[in-house]
Amino acid sequence: MKVFKTFLLLFSVIAVLLLAACGGKEEKATEKTDQKTTEESTYTIEHAMESTEIKGTPKRVVILTNEGTEALLALGVKPVGAVQSWLGDPWYEHISKDMEGVEVVGTESEVNVEKIASLKPDLIIGNKLRQEKIYDQLNAIAPTVFSETLRGDWKENFKLYAKALNLEEKGNEVLGHYDQHVADVKEKLGDKVNKEISVVRFMAGKSRIYYTDSFSGVIFNELGFKRVAHQEELFTSDNKLGNLAVEVGKEVIPKMDADYLFYFTYAPQGDQEALNTAKEWTSDPLWQNLNAVKNGNAFEVSDAIWNTSGGVISANLMLDDLEKLLTN
Repeated sequence: MKVFKTFLLLFSVIAVLLLAACGGKEEKATEKTDQKTTEESTYTIEHAMESTEIKGTPKRVVILTNEGTEALLALGVKPVGAVQSWLGDPWYEHISKDMEGVEVVGTESEVNVEKIASLKPDLIIGNKLRQEKIYDQLNAIAPTVFSETLRGDWKENFKLYAKALNLEEKGNEVLGHYDQHVADVKEKLGDKVNKEISVVRFMAGKSRIYYTDSFSGVIFNELGFKRVAHQEELFTSDNKLGNLAVEVGKEVIPKMDADYLFYFTYAPQGDQEALNTAKEWTSDPLWQNLNAVKNGNAFEVSDAIWNTSGGVISANLMLDDLEKLLTN
């Protein structure tokens, strides 16, 4: 009888273990099925060209704008291919480490379609302003999503890219961190955000005053900085660059004055003509006579970060620059 009871006990234990094992297998099988369903699910993105259906979460992404490259990196996505940075060889210094191994697929203005095809992407992200003429070619390679334009407000494009990558929640997190960064810097700057600012860019043989619709302009607006009133008349309805910027001659240097003056130079590959333009203008007596210059409130900053790259990483770096420059 004792032997029989022992046998029954052992049988019960074995039965329980077998049932647990079967249950575990069924659970794992269910997890795999759910994972497969998620990976194979499709979603539709409305963008500047049309509606595009994307299957699963893209893993091999080609990006065709500089600000888009920063968006992908901020979302934790390393592209397989990207257009070359406007400055750097081939990437901006502030993203070069994160871009190791990424293939160059031309520039924003001249995309290498054959190179893109060779990378076998499952998603291509571009821009209507830059690449509208080759949209059909790109879309024949892989699902292609285009943002509308490229101006100062990079957030709208960022939101589109996050949706296209099926990373909308992560995108909201990145934007939340940025908005908090703006609030933190604004608090640290205190009354200084009520000062008037001016932004100037030197290029090969020409100079511009940048305004509210520029990349830096949008960030200054978010912080609450004011624009100098004597520049308003320069941004008329017939200005070909709208409220982005206006091209000026040396006679306009006095209108560059402000409580704080920030300037940068676009000199790809060390363009000597651009560097000479910057030197010539900043050595001019009119420049030297500006109150911002005489008071030590004229700051030379990075063109790549303050203007050219135009993405979320640079936006955060510009905020860091402002904090350092105006709180020391």
